[in-house]
Amino acid sequence: MAKLSKEQIEYNISKLPGWKLNGNCIERTIEFISFKEAISFVNQIAEFADEMDHHPKINIDFRQVKLSLITHSSGGLTGKDFALAQRINKLIPYSGKAI
Repeated sequence: MAKLSKEQIEYNISKLPGWKLNGNCIERTIEFISFKEAISFVNQIAEFADEMDHHPKINIDFRQVKLSLITHSSGGLTGKDFALAQRINKLIPYSGKAI
């Protein structure tokens, strides 16, 4: 998949609430009410990340989940990253908050 231009990245990130550009990846951190809720969220991501064959970097710190997306094979951000971020955003429960 082709790496996106700076303009394409800026456009796509503007359509993704909670996500931020950090170097050559996009990131989002969500805080949950409980550890169990955070793990449930990560397990849901794992299901469709496998289906998409595109896997985020995931860091779990008690109730916080930090996600980072980049297409390593393309050396930067591609449409796959933004498609996965959109699917992730649809999973975030009302109890989860961006930090």
